[in-house]
Amino acid sequence: MKIGLRTAVCAGVCLAGLGSNAAAQGNVTVFGLIDTGLEYTNHLDAAGNDKVRVMPLTGLLPSRIGFRGSEDLGGGLRAFFVLETGLVPTNGALGQGNRTFGRQANVGLADAKLGTLTLGRQYNMTAYSLLGADIMGPANHGLSNMDGYIPNTRSDNAVGYMHTVDGVTVGATYSLGRDASAAGGPAATNCAGERAGDAQACRQWTAMFKYDTQRWGVATAYDLLRGGPGAAYALTDSDYKDKRTSFNGWFKAGNLKVGGGLIARQLRREIAMDNKLWYLGASYPLSPALQLEGQLAHLDTEDSPDDSTLATARLVYSLSKRTSVYTSYAHIQNKGKAAIAVSAGSTVGVGMHQSSVMAGIRHMF
Repeated sequence: MKIGLRTAVCAGVCLAGLGSNAAAQGNVTVFGLIDTGLEYTNHLDAAGNDKVRVMPLTGLLPSRIGFRGSEDLGGGLRAFFVLETGLVPTNGALGQGNRTFGRQANVGLADAKLGTLTLGRQYNMTAYSLLGADIMGPANHGLSNMDGYIPNTRSDNAVGYMHTVDGVTVGATYSLGRDASAAGGPAATNCAGERAGDAQACRQWTAMFKYDTQRWGVATAYDLLRGGPGAAYALTDSDYKDKRTSFNGWFKAGNLKVGGGLIARQLRREIAMDNKLWYLGASYPLSPALQLEGQLAHLDTEDSPDDSTLATARLVYSLSKRTSVYTSYAHIQNKGKAAIAVSAGSTVGVGMHQSSVMAGIRHMF
């Protein structure tokens, strides 16, 4: 059944009311952020046309509203839930393939000694492995432009486990049907799975090992997506696979933070493809309120001249703990027949270079 925007609003209002009643007990929180601004981009097509737009997807971080809660069950065990909706601030639409709670919708149990078990739509281990090393994060001028899967590292119909001991974090997820939305785009690839007679269709599993200290950290993750009938990106058979193996790390030297890594992808379908996404970034506080950040990313497609290199620099000024303003500049060089846009949700002429400058505001609550 397709759930419309009115239903989503009703759900949000009802849960907000629940949150106000339960907040006195300290176990339900309403949270979110709104982030958007203005952007100029050139070379949108072969004619070299440009455009000014209000950013629909993300500036620094994707807009959302969510509800999380927990209950102490005693003996160190607690139950929890998370419901989180992605929002498009330009028009108020829902994100993540028009899902009502497209960012997260899960419930679970957590124990300090045994770890956390989560059931439902949730972030998978590829998402957690990038924390710390990816300086740009899920920004408009970040790695999401080079690989549309990166900002959509969530799995439907999933079981997840994670545990941290003395800085070591291990985790895994297993999905019986990785993407139940057919709305289109990287966030809705029409692979619901759970098919009678085809146990492998649309399955996904991810695993992660991560070690962090106060000054440095390393991580590795493995992510395997299987195809299924009607799935997008030509993954129309359960024998087809899309695999990503990632390695990354970060360190701090005084106030300077440096992070980088590699995501190696193997796409096995009727036409196979391998590529490697390298990235290296750094951040430095120019003052207690002003942060300078930059990152260089290169997508190398094996046995092909169709490569792309993205360079980004941005300034973030914190007006308060909740409100920030920012400006960001990015430039991408496409070679061969590559046509990766410098900006999320945009376009570029085949083989063309492209630049983008944006400025915006983010408010968290």
